[in-house]
Amino acid sequence: MNAKLQTIVQNIQKGGKNIVFTGAGISTESGISDYRSKGGIWDQYQPVYYDEFIRSKSARVEYWKRKFEMYPELIQAKPNRAHIALAKLIEHGWIDTIITQNIDGLHQAAGVPESKVIELHGNTMRVCCMSCHQISSIHEAQKRIETGDLAPECDCGGFLKPDTISFGQQMPEDEMKQSVELARNSDFFMVIGSTLLVQPASLLPGYAKENGAFLVIINLSDTPYDQQCDVLIDEYAGPTLHALSVELFSGN
Repeated sequence: MNAKLQTIVQNIQKGGKNIVFTGAGISTESGISDYRSKGGIWDQYQPVYYDEFIRSKSARVEYWKRKFEMYPELIQAKPNRAHIALAKLIEHGWIDTIITQNIDGLHQAAGVPESKVIELHGNTMRVCCMSCHQISSIHEAQKRIETGDLAPECDCGGFLKPDTISFGQQMPEDEMKQSVELARNSDFFMVIGSTLLVQPASLLPGYAKENGAFLVIINLSDTPYDQQCDVLIDEYAGPTLHALSVELFSGN
């Protein structure tokens, strides 16, 4: 077995509070675009900020138009080997919680219970009313848009918006507070598929390291924590997590 993987396995097996943090790089292997990268949707278009969405119907129409450019990609995406491996590790108690920047819901689709996933940026498969906060499905909104309702509203008159964090929108306080607490009390903290550039989520590995946690980074590009982590793996998440899972369960 690869020496780096062996070291990770040994530290996971110590028990304690083992936390995983995932970013876009874990889902690109499922065919979901990394929207921040060159050529991604955020590179092609000026973002629709949250206050614009609330203030302007034309901004809401444009927001929903872009959202459904991504809709086919999102509904066709399936969990890959990395998601499945993490679900298995959660199921058997090797990992306590997954904190994710992703909005695709693929961790849950792989079998991770909702109670074990903290979504820092929300979930695009849900739609939330900005007034009464009722949750509905993205599929319902899609049907309305297809029939010409280009900026759908709730029965209460509130604006419907995918349940994700937009530019200029406040991060979810409870989820962020819980994530910071988990990082600061972790014994093992593994980052998968994140460049760790978007604050405040990018600060979590630092909190873990300050607590003395064993820090692992699995990512194809550089991160600000590459020199501070205990193990750095510059490989795709899918085969790496699959190999890690196989080794963890080979002796059990």
